[in-house]
Amino acid sequence: MAKEKPDQTVQSTLDEAAANFVAMITAQGYSTHTVENYARNARKFAAKLECSGVPLMKLDDQTAEELISQITQQIWASGRSQVKYQLERFRDYLIAEHGAPPREPEPIDMSPRAVLCREYKTYLRVQRGLSEETIYHCLRFFDRFLTAKFGAGLGDLNSIEPDDITGFILWLRKEQNAPRDKTGPSHLRNLFQFLFWSGKTERNLSAAVPKARQPKPTGIPRYLEPEEVNRLIEVVRGHKKTGRRNYAMLMLIARLGLRAPEVAAIELDDIDWRAGEILIRGKRQLHDRMPMSSEVGEAIVDYIKNERRGPDRALFVSVKPPFKRFKDAQILRWILRDAYDATGISPPQAYIGTHILRHSLATDMLRKGASLEKIGDVLRHRSAMTTTIYAQYDVDALRSISRS
Repeated sequence: MAKEKPDQTVQSTLDEAAANFVAMITAQGYSTHTVENYARNARKFAAKLECSGVPLMKLDDQTAEELISQITQQIWASGRSQVKYQLERFRDYLIAEHGAPPREPEPIDMSPRAVLCREYKTYLRVQRGLSEETIYHCLRFFDRFLTAKFGAGLGDLNSIEPDDITGFILWLRKEQNAPRDKTGPSHLRNLFQFLFWSGKTERNLSAAVPKARQPKPTGIPRYLEPEEVNRLIEVVRGHKKTGRRNYAMLMLIARLGLRAPEVAAIELDDIDWRAGEILIRGKRQLHDRMPMSSEVGEAIVDYIKNERRGPDRALFVSVKPPFKRFKDAQILRWILRDAYDATGISPPQAYIGTHILRHSLATDMLRKGASLEKIGDVLRHRSAMTTTIYAQYDVDALRSISRS
């Protein structure tokens, strides 16, 4: 980097950029200590850039990497990754707000396997309409199967035989110790349907994927008594930072029967306060509108007014700056697990999942005389047969959905 005499205008621009960046970080709710670290590192980067003589409009990847390296080499190794992260954010801000050139795009991998992967991803998103989370898992099995068959590259797809598929499934069962797991076979069927649909294989091998043995349900799903559900919901309110949020999230499951991913996917604009309705982004990208009880509505309002922060349009966000939405619904499992520990209630099953609250709601409705049709509507089951698991011994309830 050629060094030139610092220009007063350049220095003013960089100082202003650093100050504006710090103001943005402050507005995102970071602690005073964290803001001070961001400010110190942003000023260091601005000073290094000024001394280098490189104009802001020519701050390319190589120059930025050299400047960041100069700064991080002056601190303890344990803190370098955090400082580098903060400096990269400052550079992103310079790109977005002050005209610095964008980062060079990553080179596109044009190997046959990478090209096939991109085609498969497009197929899953456009033709199948799958969620990004499901696509992620489909691509993982894409890689695992092709690696098992061809290694790191990509061989003749028409050389895949049913025995290859069966052998992979058996290996998968042994590795995962989950003989009844349906996800592997399901994702593999998607893969072979794509290969046949796109003309990559002459045969549709999806029929060669063995099905996972699923035992028929022998009784009503495990559930919690209503008083146990209430204790679990109430105990989470005691947390100083997340009590209102966690309470509202569990209320949506326990009172409206939502699934955990549906709770995490709710946007602020999904709630129609005037009509008292909430939009539910359900499975397979199906949307439903549900009436929202006053109890649930009050819990959400209390959370929005007194605890929620940040500009994200998701209803439920992290309590840590910059208050982003959750990547998945695992947070609800952790909330329920902590609630079990706090109340001393024993989980009715080894796996701690929030679906138990849906089961408990349905079981309580059944006990109070609700028809299976009504329960199916609340839980938004697409098939009436799905609801029958709650009434295998209730003949009157079964009659309510039988054909005339």
